[in-house]
Amino acid sequence: MSVTSSAAADPVICLASMSPRRRELLAQIGVPHTVVAAHVDETLLPDESPPDYVARLARLKAATVRRRGEALPVLAADTTVVLDGAVYGKPADRAEGLAMLAALAGRAHQVLTAVALATAAGVALRVNCSTVHFRDIGREEREAYWQTGEPRDKAGGYAIQGYGGVFVTALSGSYSAVMGLPLCETAQLLREAGIRYWIGAAP
Repeated sequence: MSVTSSAAADPVICLASMSPRRRELLAQIGVPHTVVAAHVDETLLPDESPPDYVARLARLKAATVRRRGEALPVLAADTTVVLDGAVYGKPADRAEGLAMLAALAGRAHQVLTAVALATAAGVALRVNCSTVHFRDIGREEREAYWQTGEPRDKAGGYAIQGYGGVFVTALSGSYSAVMGLPLCETAQLLREAGIRYWIGAAP
């Protein structure tokens, strides 16, 4: 179902994501939008590199919603955590969630976020790579974090903007990209397509 982000302004894009974080980030830069779930297969292909994986999914999500007849330009994004070349997606269960946190603890990992914009002219893409450093995390704290419910639907099993922020000792890159939508790259795509942001801002 389509949902309009603001009654104050007509939507200028469709967001192909049900993520409340991505909706908040778009609202932060003044982009009125509707929301439609893409519902695509997110399985990693054999021998697919992490950058190719997030780029393919972002393009696929945007193009899928566009092909369904969406008239507005469609923005989509995909985020994954990468450690030692391995993709850490959303944990399937408690055991996997705890294992992910144990692997990330005390180390630096990469967060890849691809953002795609599908218009009548085609699909444009940007990919952001940020590095996040975690402190050590003991088993008791890992288990307590899992019990908050926050890690269950998050790439890498944590949310930097939530309770998981207590694990982060340093970030090199884009905070909004680690949340799930790189605002600089998103604004670049919108600007190149002639789509406004900062709608409603004072002149």
